[in-house]
Amino acid sequence: MEYNEDSTSNKKRFVLGLDVSTKTIGIALFENDGNKGKLKLLHHVTPQVKPKPESAMQTLFEKARIFEEEFLNKYLDLDIDRVIIEEPLVRSNNVNTVATLLRFNGMISRSVYDILGIVPDFISSYAARKYAFPELMGKRTKTKAGKVFTESQLSKKEPVLFGSLPYDIDKKQVIFDKVSDLEPQVTWLYKKNRTLKNENFDMSDAYACCLGYMQKEGFWI
Repeated sequence: MEYNEDSTSNKKRFVLGLDVSTKTIGIALFENDGNKGKLKLLHHVTPQVKPKPESAMQTLFEKARIFEEEFLNKYLDLDIDRVIIEEPLVRSNNVNTVATLLRFNGMISRSVYDILGIVPDFISSYAARKYAFPELMGKRTKTKAGKVFTESQLSKKEPVLFGSLPYDIDKKQVIFDKVSDLEPQVTWLYKKNRTLKNENFDMSDAYACCLGYMQKEGFWI
């Protein structure tokens, strides 16, 4: 989805949401209409570093530089006054993966600060989805094994994200479907076999990140 540059003539304010992974950075740019947001751009940057550096850290630095060139520098003229970044998920058993995600998230945060002059705000993926789509909160009625909880057990349970859906639900697909329903004008990316490209899920996560934060903090209703 492309952004129409003519709208900048009114000097409107914009909010940027980023879903950062070492492969793809999902981007959601909203026009801030006061108590709500209007999607202006849903995009992604998938940095390709060639030739590949010998150092993994240098690869991350180069990917951050590519993100700056392909996106941040192109949108300097917009009045972006808030940037929300989804916090990296650190519940992985692979310590190296977690460390890499944290490093790259920090690099992208620094890029935002250096180029846009904005200290980013952060939100967890759970909170982003919870506040972006509160209808996804529900109580679990069964165990993973399929045993139904008693009324007494249910009365003690609190609603959780995706609680009313099966345990094995594809959570990224659920969020994608929510965003697709809200934004029917978006043209999504497909592979040759007509299945969705993974970049779509990064973009829909960026959307949820921005919407969830703004609604959680009470900026948007």
